[in-house]
Amino acid sequence: MSKKRRDIPVFDHPIIETHCHLDYLKDRPLDETLAQSERVNIEKVITIAVAPDNLAKVRELSQVAPWVYGTQGIHPHEAESYSDAVEEEIRAHAGDDKIVAVGEIGLDYFYDNADREVQRQVFRRQLQIASDLDRPVVIHSREADEDTIAILKEFEQSLTRRGVIHSFTSGPGLAQYALDQGWCLGFNGITTFNKAENVRDIVRMAPIEQILLETDAPFLTPVPYRGRENAPFYLPFVAEKIAEVKDLPLDHVLSTTYQNSLRTFFPQR
Repeated sequence: MSKKRRDIPVFDHPIIETHCHLDYLKDRPLDETLAQSERVNIEKVITIAVAPDNLAKVRELSQVAPWVYGTQGIHPHEAESYSDAVEEEIRAHAGDDKIVAVGEIGLDYFYDNADREVQRQVFRRQLQIASDLDRPVVIHSREADEDTIAILKEFEQSLTRRGVIHSFTSGPGLAQYALDQGWCLGFNGITTFNKAENVRDIVRMAPIEQILLETDAPFLTPVPYRGRENAPFYLPFVAEKIAEVKDLPLDHVLSTTYQNSLRTFFPQR
């Protein structure tokens, strides 16, 4: 007989899902995913663009409910598909009402799916878009700490809205640079994994005022639901783990990360 997994907790304070990929979810219809997310008090969901062929899809998804939002940007894995036309599309829509950031952009030297110099060029071009349009940025950085810091330094003056380094798994050097510069760090189900003490160490060093909650669904499902497709409705487990690791009251974590999310992506609210 299999052991029953603990039910998803429902907290009084709402939570903002700052990073997921709704168009990648396969296990259930989107309306069921959104309904279940509402039941566990997920108040807003940001679905993230990654490639030329899903920029329009993300914009479409941002219209499915008043509380669903999107981004526009090209992931480093797709850097070699970046073009002037793609840049024009991002620029044209990065300021749309339901689009809240430029992203997911950055560097990935772990998989090296695109030439590193091309990744760096595309990262800079998209940071310039965010600078020009005064939008926050959602950054992906994996095994590329030094180059991420070097490129962000080029935009310290112009990139006034900052943003988040999402799914943070990098070292303390990048973490400290980002925190000193006013960036947020995004944490997800990795914080619940047994072998992720390095990530929990960064959670401990980061002020709660600079932490965002995310799932990166459909990836990185938190304990106790590892092995299933991730979804925004598993976000309460991430909130619990952050509170545990930082030895803070859960209500304080929920209220502060909520305000962090509003400040980063919804300042008018």
